[in-house]
Amino acid sequence: NKLSNAHKLSSEELTKLDFEFGDYIGRIAAAFIKRQKLKPNLIASHGHTVFHNPKENYTLQIGKAATIATHVDCKVVSDFRSQDVAMGGQGAPLVPIGDELLFSEYDACINLGGVANISAKKNSNRIAWDIGFCNMPMNNLMLEIGKAYDKDGINASKGSINKQLLEELNNLEYYFQTYPKSIGREQFEEIIKPIIKKYNSSLNDKLRTWVEHISEKIAIDIGSNKNVLLTGGGAFNLFLISRIKEKSESKIIIPSKQLIDSKEALIFAFLGVLRMENEINILSSVTGAKKDHCSGSIN
Repeated sequence: NKLSNAHKLSSEELTKLDFEFGDYIGRIAAAFIKRQKLKPNLIASHGHTVFHNPKENYTLQIGKAATIATHVDCKVVSDFRSQDVAMGGQGAPLVPIGDELLFSEYDACINLGGVANISAKKNSNRIAWDIGFCNMPMNNLMLEIGKAYDKDGINASKGSINKQLLEELNNLEYYFQTYPKSIGREQFEEIIKPIIKKYNSSLNDKLRTWVEHISEKIAIDIGSNKNVLLTGGGAFNLFLISRIKEKSESKIIIPSKQLIDSKEALIFAFLGVLRMENEINILSSVTGAKKDHCSGSIN
């Protein structure tokens, strides 16, 4: 897969992929617009993250917006993260302003993607952070048996917890950092993968241990928030959800499949609208940037 190996490419190959992926997004978007008979005002494109290292002041998402724009008859808003990183922020998470303005009936919103992240209200400010890796390690393990993910968490449910591995994961330095904080593929490759690999446990045992680990961290970060909305691919992992519910006293709400699948896309479209209106779309209380700002490049 070109995208998952993008971080290993030469600068010329990466530049080529940037244009190729933009062309692909543009063609898919154009076909969707035609099929649905739409007249969009704009397209907001997050792109594919290749590098994200706010500590070193850089982040890179590919999927050339200028190339997308050649396929559609509307503006394309992209590159939402760079300005925030340049302003001393984490460049992530970006969805919380959507949680604040579109999903305010929930005390906290959690997205269970490759990374699990949370946004919640604290002292009238919206705060958010990456809890930890969620689906990424599990999906990576499932590749060993030629599958993309652990459907319903069935493999994990058949495994046993490796207590030594669980303890090592629970004591990772990241969990003791204060927010705002975010993580990316770099930490997965450099820290998580080697830890999981060094244990001789079975695939199912490693999956079971990971579910125990991340459900524990999610429950801790939910804290006293009463109504919690869970979305993202991990919301379909029945075993993971059962462990989170077991460990948290909060009311865990799993919405419709449509909202689980589309919440992040919906909010990124909203970020694009805010950018076109020159309204604030990034909250400094969330990212740690020096001020709230309006981010995104327009093509």
